[in-house]
Amino acid sequence: MKNVFSLLFVAAFLVVLSACSGTQQAAADTADTAVSEESAVAGTFGADFTPEEVVPANTLLTSYSETKLVDTVQITLQGEVNEVCQAKGCWMTIAAGNGEEMMVKFKDYGFFMPKDISGREVVMHGMAYYQITPVDELRHYAEDAGKSEEEIAEITEPKQELRFLADGVKLLPGKM
Repeated sequence: MKNVFSLLFVAAFLVVLSACSGTQQAAADTADTAVSEESAVAGTFGADFTPEEVVPANTLLTSYSETKLVDTVQITLQGEVNEVCQAKGCWMTIAAGNGEEMMVKFKDYGFFMPKDISGREVVMHGMAYYQITPVDELRHYAEDAGKSEEEIAEITEPKQELRFLADGVKLLPGKM
């Protein structure tokens, strides 16, 4: 009797295992399709928010003085993504005006952006502020962005830069 139960258990286990592998393959196929279509997809990453007063990111520096950004400014910005971390999608850069780029990170490292959204428009809600970024962190970002060893070695000074800590980002629909 024990052998019959053991045999039934093994048979049931094999049936479940084969069903799961088919489901995993279907999920993998769906994920591959989603990734290949990702550049045309829009969506919200992080906290959902309703954009009310949206400021173009490339006018941020002319809209607010540096002294206002010393503490922080809670704001909703819209801008074009210049660059995204190619390791994980854990940061991106946006043009902030006056030839300056703004580094955008995500609150509590709680979400990432797709890595292929350079040139896409986003609306993001969070805090804008200035920060002095140390050399080792600047080199880390350059490495994440795929810069060459020579370009990374040229980073020798800390940099005061405009930052944005986003608690939510809406990726606007892209072109097919």
